Amino acid sequence: MNENSRLHTSSNLRNTLLSEIGIGISANSILLLFHILKFFGGHRPKPTDLPIGLLALIHLLMLLVMAVSATDIFISWQGWDDITCKFLVYLYRVVRGLSLCTTSLLSVLQAIILSPRSSCLAKFKQKSPYHISRALLLLSIFYMFISSHLLVSIIATPNLTLNNFMFVTRSCSILPMSYLMQSTFSTLLALREAFLISLMAFSSGYMLTLLCRHKKLSGRLHSTSLSPTASPELRATWSILLLLSFFVLMSILDSIVSCSRTMFLDDSTFYCIQLLVGSLYATVSPLVFMSTKIYKGNLLRSMCETVINV
Repeated sequence: MNENSRLHTSSNLRNTLLSEIGIGISANSILLLFHILKFFGGHRPKPTDLPIGLLALIHLLMLLVMAVSATDIFISWQGWDDITCKFLVYLYRVVRGLSLCTTSLLSVLQAIILSPRSSCLAKFKQKSPYHISRALLLLSIFYMFISSHLLVSIIATPNLTLNNFMFVTRSCSILPMSYLMQSTFSTLLALREAFLISLMAFSSGYMLTLLCRHKKLSGRLHSTSLSPTASPELRATWSILLLLSFFVLMSILDSIVSCSRTMFLDDSTFYCIQLLVGSLYATVSPLVFMSTKIYKGNLLRSMCETVINV
């Protein structure tokens, strides 16, 4: 690839990444604002309001860190020191982990909400927000621990060009780790992802089963000249199932790009592609939530009521 082609590719990646980040920041800000206004407006919160609002805050923070990192990839300046590199990269990895945790726990919470009264999950309906908050806190502490090696391995890129350094930004690189250390943290990360994705799979399968039953029941009611409309819980369930499917797809793509960086070529182009894939879920998720009828009209109503109350 000649220099002109490389510059053209870099320019396209930069514009695409920054546009995606800009859309994601705007969408998550609106979704977070909706939940803040709903809280201060005195509305009775739904069980899913806390994890959805928290997910919007996590994605907003993640995209802001990505925007800062993008400036160090595409814009040449003096560079960052070790402390800045460690803080930004560690923060990004932690919020990405929190995104996975919150998405998984949101799927479990929605399965509990959708479960019928005869189900064994019905007894968790009243206490589910409390249990979800405790579980999220414990998972956050665990993930902060297994990501702590980044505080050692992330350094400001030295002036010497070394092949065994992994590119993060122009200012930051990852030191090569020993086989034992890399195996330990990789195993912990794999166990964490396997556990949380298993929770998503079981809760998604359970919700799909309930939705199929509801569809059959709706068909019977419709045959008797009744026209039931989907409840807010069912609409929320379809949105969460859509997000879970999209999240799994993005996780697979992210794994493919990450392995490609490790095995074949590690440069800024591959890293930008990985950032594009990593930020896509954070950008799309608030759009999916806001596209449901639960949020249509409610945002403007919450804003008006808050202004009137003030």
